[in-house]
Amino acid sequence: MLTVRKVAGFVILLTFALTGALSAATPPTEPPPTPRTLTYTDAATLGLVEGVTEYLPVSSIGHTIIVTHLRGLDLDQPLLDHAGQPIQTTHHGATSTLTLKQAVDMYNVMVQAGPIAAILLLFWRRVASLFRGALGRDPQGLLVLRNLLVAFVPAGILGFALHNVIHDYLFNYKLVAAALVLGSVIILLAERWRRIHASNAFDAPGPELHELSLKQSLIIGLCQCVALWPGTSRSMMTIVGGYLVGLPPARAAEFSFLLGLLTLTSASGLEAVLHLHELRASLPIGPLVLGITIATIAAAITVKWFLAWLGQRGIGAFAWYRLALAALVLSVM
Repeated sequence: MLTVRKVAGFVILLTFALTGALSAATPPTEPPPTPRTLTYTDAATLGLVEGVTEYLPVSSIGHTIIVTHLRGLDLDQPLLDHAGQPIQTTHHGATSTLTLKQAVDMYNVMVQAGPIAAILLLFWRRVASLFRGALGRDPQGLLVLRNLLVAFVPAGILGFALHNVIHDYLFNYKLVAAALVLGSVIILLAERWRRIHASNAFDAPGPELHELSLKQSLIIGLCQCVALWPGTSRSMMTIVGGYLVGLPPARAAEFSFLLGLLTLTSASGLEAVLHLHELRASLPIGPLVLGITIATIAAAITVKWFLAWLGQRGIGAFAWYRLALAALVLSVM
């Protein structure tokens, strides 16, 4: 049952996540004596923000863009390796020097390992069922796995094909702000549609995940494709897709979390494969491990809170938060 204590706990967690970024919003009066790098404080702050926002319908990218800017990490400052030599990166077949902003963007993708680990821990029984299904030992687990794969395919194909286009043209703070506003409209329309058409109450179980048809799973997957526009929110679009196929809020969120295992793992894996050399040369292992650890804990707490919230409410309240975040993005950037 959702209580004032749980709501207050979440607000405190999100406030703490943004406080670390705001503390660095005032630039120093003198230039730093050494080039800017990713520090433990940076890693902890970004990990906390990623963990809190990844599974909420608020756009983790919108938050990380703000935090990266406030902490002075969105610089085109060239990075040097341990030998003091510029780190080279290849993009569209052209070789250039890796910048701090590019390295931090890589970090923000790699730290998604934290939210992935959180879902594995919280939903280990469901994940175990998926593995048994893959081995032919759990018919229902096999059906859920089938539905997740069908839902993953559209965004998986488009995300791989448009990877460079998305990074080159859509990671723009104005477009992210526009996506935040558009997402608010989608949430409000989806909540209105659900109240009019859905027959399931908040506490009604609705259809089980293994009872979804291939068509219903594909609808959720097509909705996830919209989230390739940074700022839209993968969680938001997959929950809305769940609404469209008759899932109540909490069950739609569960499907969204499980689908995130495939989507986030593929995104992090693709980043590691394409930029393994740059990652090893530019990102210290200590801050990376710290960021992932904090992201794991924060994501686990947030998911438990979010499920309690959805047990009595939909996602409508997050529309107003997104509008406020869009205004903050435009004002800060």
